[in-house]
Amino acid sequence: MQYLMFLLSNELRYEEMAEKYNVEYIAGGATQNSIRVAQWMLQVPGATSYIGSIGKDKFGEEMKKNSKLAGVNVHYYEHETTPTGTCAVCVVGGERSLVANLSAANCYKSEHLKKPENWALVEKAEYFYIAGFFLTVSPESIQLVAQHAAANNKIFTMNLSAPFICEFFRDVQEQALPYMDFVFGNETEARTFSKVHGWETDDIEEIALKISQWPKASGTHKRITVITQGKDPVCVAEDGKVKKFPVVLLPKEKLVDTNGAGDAFVGGFLSQLVQEKTIEECVRAGCYAANVIIQRSGCTFPEKPDFH
Repeated sequence: MQYLMFLLSNELRYEEMAEKYNVEYIAGGATQNSIRVAQWMLQVPGATSYIGSIGKDKFGEEMKKNSKLAGVNVHYYEHETTPTGTCAVCVVGGERSLVANLSAANCYKSEHLKKPENWALVEKAEYFYIAGFFLTVSPESIQLVAQHAAANNKIFTMNLSAPFICEFFRDVQEQALPYMDFVFGNETEARTFSKVHGWETDDIEEIALKISQWPKASGTHKRITVITQGKDPVCVAEDGKVKKFPVVLLPKEKLVDTNGAGDAFVGGFLSQLVQEKTIEECVRAGCYAANVIIQRSGCTFPEKPDFH
């Protein structure tokens, strides 16, 4: 009952939680989670950069401090009046529920991206990752980065992120899809994408293949689709073929929190992709990172990875 009351209470205040409970602050957001994990896996100072939106408040300061401690080079757009986005996470028996207040995360403007000091990060980068959630905020910013990547033979990657993105933001998702060199997602998101596009199949291998064959804006890089399926094998569609990679199963008693597992998989995957490792090695790193994260509270990790 306490679990349900937490879910249903609209009057829950983050300040009240911080006062009454031992709260742990973690720099979050789907894309930022993945970048933090990639940075952790790489262990190279300043190897990653992140651009996002926060408010000028104490939560924003926590965000900046947490991200910089993780070694990520952050360039935030700081909104003058809107508070930093927050998300309260309740974990019971390994299962999670989230109460999100997006706030400043919904206020990002492409004008910030176009500033010389921020666009310099885009020009310097060789690989880009954006979660599908950002399609609801600034499709223009996504197009700017995607078109830059295509014009300069760089790698552009995105995530399906959630079924509602596929359902209700189909138009902007389809505008970005031709630029995607890698498409990440889970089985639920993939099946929703299939349903929305009238493919009349729930078969993950077939859906992954169809997404990989979606027309591309540039022929420099082929598209690779990567679909995770929880404890079931990771499905990768490439060159008209599908490969499946088993995951390392975790004993139930070691499961702490699944929050951020998908983000961690992407972060681990990207950490090897930027080093031009094989797809097999990228998937193995993704599975390793996700395995580490679900044994801890929130998207957190030990000081150094034990990945060989």
